[in-house]
Amino acid sequence: MTRTRGKKAPFEPGLVPPPIALLEWRDSQHFDRWQDRPCVLCDKPTPMRSHAGEPVHKACAENWIAANPVEARLGRFASDTQPKSS
Repeated sequence: MTRTRGKKAPFEPGLVPPPIALLEWRDSQHFDRWQDRPCVLCDKPTPMRSHAGEPVHKACAENWIAANPVEARLGRFASDTQPKSS
């Protein structure tokens, strides 16, 4: 019998910390040890990744959350496409 590793729960909107709090990025999903890519916010190289796998510095993400708390709580991020207005 083979074991399957439990899948990690997907990101849930609303689990973003308050604007003054720090992000908890200790999980390996937030680090790409193979490739630095330009941060979506400042364009400087980073191995860090957002909840959706986008390259972003932790400090840049925290600053964006502080400036955009409503969008962050809805699960959107700086480089996410804006919702279409009906």
